[in-house]
Amino acid sequence: MSGPIRVVVADDQQVMREGLVALLGLVDGIEVVGDAGDGEEALRATADRRPDVVLMDLRMPGVDGVAATGRIGREHPGVAVLVLTTYDDDASITAALRAGACGYLTKDTGRDGIEAAVRAAAAGQAAFAPGVSRRLAEAMAGREGARDPDSERDPDSERGPEPAREPPDGLTRREAEVVGLIARGLSNAEIGRSLFIAESTVKTHVNNAFAKTGLRNRTEAAAYARRNGLDR
Repeated sequence: MSGPIRVVVADDQQVMREGLVALLGLVDGIEVVGDAGDGEEALRATADRRPDVVLMDLRMPGVDGVAATGRIGREHPGVAVLVLTTYDDDASITAALRAGACGYLTKDTGRDGIEAAVRAAAAGQAAFAPGVSRRLAEAMAGREGARDPDSERDPDSERGPEPAREPPDGLTRREAEVVGLIARGLSNAEIGRSLFIAESTVKTHVNNAFAKTGLRNRTEAAAYARRNGLDR
C-alpha cells in the first residue's frame, strides 16, 4: 500500500475515542483521517474521508456499529471494518462478522495489538483478539462434534481416520476449500464470513486457484470442484 493507512475511529465514548485517535496518531504509517461518535457519523466520515480501515465500536446510539458495518460493506466495499468493543459474547461476535467485519478486538487490547490489527485489516487479512479466536475455534469444534454422534459411527472407524488427500493441481487446502464453497453457490462475501476471513483474502485465494487450474469462471470452478470431490 502506497502512503499511510487511513483510519476513521468510531466510538460513542469521547475519552475512548480521543485516546484511540491520539494512540494511532503516534504510529508510523497510520493516519487518522476522521472520528465519529455514532454509526451515522461513521458512515458520513467513511463517505467523506475514504479511509482504508474503520475502527468500529458496536454499542452506539442511533445507528449502532453492526448496522454501520453492514452499510459500509454495501456502500464502500473497499473499506475494512475492524470492531473494537467491550463485548466478547457469542451474539456480538456473530452479528459483527455477519455484517462484514474483517476483525474483532476487545478494548483490553494493547497498542501493539491494535496497530497490528489495523495493518492486517488494511492488507485484507482477518484479525481477532485471542479470546475471540478461542471462541471461534470452540464454536467450530462444537459444530464438527455435532456432526459425528456415536450413533452414526462407522463400524470401520476403529481403524482410525484415513490420511487427508492432498488437493489437486497444487492447490493449497484453503484454496481447495474456497473452490468447494464456490461450488455450493456462495459469493466471495459469504465465503469470507463462513471462513472468518476478509473478502479481499477470498479474492486472492480464488485468483490463485484459477491460475493454478486454468479455470476461467465460477461455473467452471463449480464443475471442477464436483469432479475432484471438493464440494463435500
